[in-house]
Amino acid sequence: MSSLVPPKSTDIQYETDAPIEYRVEDGVAWLMMDRPAFNNAQNGQMTYALDDAFQRAVNDDGVGAIVLGGNGKHFSAGHDIGTPGRDLHHEFDKRLMFAPHTNKPAAELLYTREQEQYLGMCRRWRDIPKPTIAMVQGACIAGGLMLAWVCDLIVASDDAFFQDPVNPLMGIPGVEYFAHAYELPPRIAKEFLLLGERMSAERAAQFGMVNRVVARDALRETVAAMAAKLAKQDRLGNWLTKQAVNHVEELRGKRAAMDAVFHMHHFAHAQNDLVKGDSIAGVSGKSAAAENKKAG
Repeated sequence: MSSLVPPKSTDIQYETDAPIEYRVEDGVAWLMMDRPAFNNAQNGQMTYALDDAFQRAVNDDGVGAIVLGGNGKHFSAGHDIGTPGRDLHHEFDKRLMFAPHTNKPAAELLYTREQEQYLGMCRRWRDIPKPTIAMVQGACIAGGLMLAWVCDLIVASDDAFFQDPVNPLMGIPGVEYFAHAYELPPRIAKEFLLLGERMSAERAAQFGMVNRVVARDALRETVAAMAAKLAKQDRLGNWLTKQAVNHVEELRGKRAAMDAVFHMHHFAHAQNDLVKGDSIAGVSGKSAAAENKKAG
């Protein structure tokens, strides 16, 4: 087992140098988000460490399948909007040929950053040539949805829930990797977004968003068995199968739809800045947690 260490910053209070735990067992790479004190909230440090971990697993021919999970009570509480490690204004080495974001004015800063760290990274991970499984327990909120949705399979514990509250909280039409209307039927997607309420793992499975729901104490064992089976199968066959289904989604307009909604998302950020003086409408991690609990 090892941990991937991203670049340090002198002006941000990271509670760990290694927000992603990485290990390989029997041909399966286990990538575990490791900010349990903050419910695995995703800052830039974690995002780039996760990209490194995925790349490491892809490069290792001994790895046949990848599991993405989160240490602690929750899979992920979403994007980091309020911990001491929030690093909105920190520049990381770009992976996708986008320009630096921290020297950009006004709305251009967020637009540039999120093209890579949110939309671009998620698309990159979705196209990984090896099968991926999201192992979800507890909360999978907003940015957490993006991480689960890029995986090929989602296995959830019976106490897991899914939620995208950014419209009720911030007036923003969902998170940046807008897969809502592909993961859920349109009318259910509207309910999910407009009301921002929690969806249980059981209900998510009814719509095909989750593959399997198991008891919390059986979660890791179930995922390990599925991943082991995938890891033993033909490598090229797994990759071609992923491409086949992903291609069907693209023919249905998934990429074009995401591009359109990404621009709506940033129009809403700009509106918040103009009207409320803050791109996320003054919502803090603490206030978001309180409202999300009420919505549940």
